[in-house]
Amino acid sequence: MRFAFKTAYEHDLGLFRDPVQRRWYGGLLAGVILLPLAVPAYLSDLSMVFIYGLCGLSLMVLAGYTGLVSLGHAAFLGIGAYAHVYFTQDLGLPWIVAVALATVLAAASGVLVGLPALRMTGVYLTIATLAFALIIQEVFTRWDHVTHGLKGRPVDKPVIFGVSFASDWSFYFLCLAVLIAALWLTANLLRSPTGRAWVAIRDSEIAAQSMGVHLARYKTLAFAYSAGLMGAAGALFAHKIGFMAPDIFTVLLSIQFLLMVVVGGLGSLHGALYGAVFVALLPVLISEARDHVPAWAGHVAAALGKGVGDTVYLSLDRFVKQPGLEPGIFGLILVLFILFEPLGIYGRWRKIQLYFSTFPLYKAATFRRQKTYMRSERLR
Repeated sequence: MRFAFKTAYEHDLGLFRDPVQRRWYGGLLAGVILLPLAVPAYLSDLSMVFIYGLCGLSLMVLAGYTGLVSLGHAAFLGIGAYAHVYFTQDLGLPWIVAVALATVLAAASGVLVGLPALRMTGVYLTIATLAFALIIQEVFTRWDHVTHGLKGRPVDKPVIFGVSFASDWSFYFLCLAVLIAALWLTANLLRSPTGRAWVAIRDSEIAAQSMGVHLARYKTLAFAYSAGLMGAAGALFAHKIGFMAPDIFTVLLSIQFLLMVVVGGLGSLHGALYGAVFVALLPVLISEARDHVPAWAGHVAAALGKGVGDTVYLSLDRFVKQPGLEPGIFGLILVLFILFEPLGIYGRWRKIQLYFSTFPLYKAATFRRQKTYMRSERLR
């Protein structure tokens, strides 16, 4: 077992717990940089992982650290995407300026949503954000001057300071750089008084308010920051898909974002990234499985013989070709994680770390579920 001893104030100010953790993260960064050399055929999917990581980071700030559940984050993604495309292609603004303006516009939209929703909690807040997402999707459909309506509009490749990022390699590193910057900014913000106020609101609004936390101000700030991150992700998302259409930013996409943070692990930046890897690569794995199912199903059918084997083969073939297979698998995984692993992938990883660090003295009851309410909340 390793203990981190802090002997100076600078140890509390650093992003990393100790030099060992700093070296591990340095090795991880080196691995991510060299990863395209190992799997060049999956560069496009890896870029989507980084974009989803930015989206998961956005929703994690709101749901994981502030305790405000939203089903309207696909709308913020669409606002950032359409605003960025309009600023770059219609107004001819530089790429970085367009991303900044799209981020500010998405953050302003988050403030507009946050202000009316300040008195709402739980399922009522979720319904309010869902209604906002439906309204914004209707705006995308009917605002032809900006969005081109249902016809959609193509998106040019990003050009920054005269340098084109049209190739998969360059776009991969662009998404990685934006994600690292967002992680650095969010990690520092969560260590500040603002981030600690968000966590206090999540744990107990009554206790936070009694300690002087202004609920309306910090909730609005959480909505604005979360929406701003989603707007920046929308700019990259627009270049990634290459063609904008209103039916992309549906409620199903918001549910996928929520699945991302729940499966990854609520209340941790690691969980946002783990969930992004899971959600972004799951469709790829399903597609690969669909391609391989007929081959091994044929072997199974041959082994079972005529009649029964043909029935098994046809049943498997129809199952993998179902158009609603992917959303069904997403929903099933979400239910299973909530029932059997509520702490998510990162929670499971922490259990594995604790097991090996305390072996053979590990206690199975270490992570036993307990009631999460505080004493001040029992009076409600």
